Amino acid sequence: MPLSRLRNRLSVALAGAGLLLAGCAHPSVGSDRDDPTEPVTLTFWHGWSTPGEMKAINDSVTRFEKRHRNITVKVVPNVTDETMNQALRAGGDDAPDVVSSFTTNNVGQYCSSGMWADLDPFLEKTGVVKEKVFPKTLLDYTSYRGEQCALPLLADSYGLYYNKDAFKEAGITRPPRTMSELKRDAVALTRRTEDGSYRRVGFMPDFRLYQNSPDRLFAQWEPRYFDAHGKSRLAKDPSTRQFLTFQRDLIEAQGGYGPLEKFRTTFGDEMSSQNAFLTQKVAMHMDGEWRGLMLRQAKAPFGWDTAPMPVPDDRADTYGKGYLTGTVIGIAHSSTHQNAAWELVKFLTTDTDQVVRFANAIHNVPSTKAALKSPELDADPTFRTFLRIAQNPRSVALPPSANGGQYVTALQDFSYDVEAGKVPDIGKGLRALDAQIDADTLQSEN
Repeated sequence: MPLSRLRNRLSVALAGAGLLLAGCAHPSVGSDRDDPTEPVTLTFWHGWSTPGEMKAINDSVTRFEKRHRNITVKVVPNVTDETMNQALRAGGDDAPDVVSSFTTNNVGQYCSSGMWADLDPFLEKTGVVKEKVFPKTLLDYTSYRGEQCALPLLADSYGLYYNKDAFKEAGITRPPRTMSELKRDAVALTRRTEDGSYRRVGFMPDFRLYQNSPDRLFAQWEPRYFDAHGKSRLAKDPSTRQFLTFQRDLIEAQGGYGPLEKFRTTFGDEMSSQNAFLTQKVAMHMDGEWRGLMLRQAKAPFGWDTAPMPVPDDRADTYGKGYLTGTVIGIAHSSTHQNAAWELVKFLTTDTDQVVRFANAIHNVPSTKAALKSPELDADPTFRTFLRIAQNPRSVALPPSANGGQYVTALQDFSYDVEAGKVPDIGKGLRALDAQIDADTLQSEN
């Protein structure tokens, strides 16, 4: 997760709340009757904000403009979802033509609100067969109820970073592949000081740590969040209880929630030189593909490597999969230059050379089948772990929902209570969680 995405977390929550209102809004009607060969200026809003990220996107736009001499692209960086959604609801000349978001959770609302245009007609008339271009999981998280209102613009996959020096010291010869191995290795890797406090934990399970959002580890159980009617079914899925029970067991095996949470508060900022994995306060850590570049830039003072996250013991044959998410891009429904806008979206998302160059520039996973296999991709084996995870057919992304990311927030809040020992009856708690998610969904649809 680039720093710009980290900064976007608060705006994501606000955008989710705003989008509930957007479901009842009537966005300005644009036009798909424009001639994409005529001179035009498009406005492209995105959320990237660091110098390297902005250079990469600006270089991409320059390559596009050289191919389309009649189209000028005005790029506006560091736009939050909240700002974007307000502008799209208002419409008018100040609204963007092309928009991108780091929030795949909100795709269901982007589609159902009508603020993002359906891209299927554009794909069809320009001969782009989306099933041949994009991996299925990425198509799934960019569509909702049959409407492809977004396309993937690079992806993120999550895996395990581990300290090879610590492994050697503990006599561990390979990274864990199952959850029981993860618990065993976490205990073996944990080190304490003379007064009994932690010097290092094998794997910090706390859901509040950095990228440890519960939905990311839960992906290894391949959960089904909703039934065919869109109703939450977390209480009915045995994997939910198995996942939460494992979390409790992992916490207890390393000393209990209180001591672990106290140790977590000593960790530095995720994106700083005081990151807990970089400072060797954790020996194993779940993170995305971007972390490798940061570790190399920081000249980590220990050997490290990457691997897929472990899987449940009864699903050992699925080892290699992981959690997927990424950036999405679409066309504002209010745009009066939708055909020209599609030319930009098509170039950024389907041109193999462009996707590979952009992926290498910001160290993200490419989002097309052809780009994932390109020999021009970064050859670093620690990065290619994440490419394999992205191509694994068992890898999982969050399903789109009409209530956007609210169901994920509800799961997070519930999981915080579970790991802290505040939920004596997990089954009862999950039934209440399902009811809450269904109520939120109903409200968003009315």
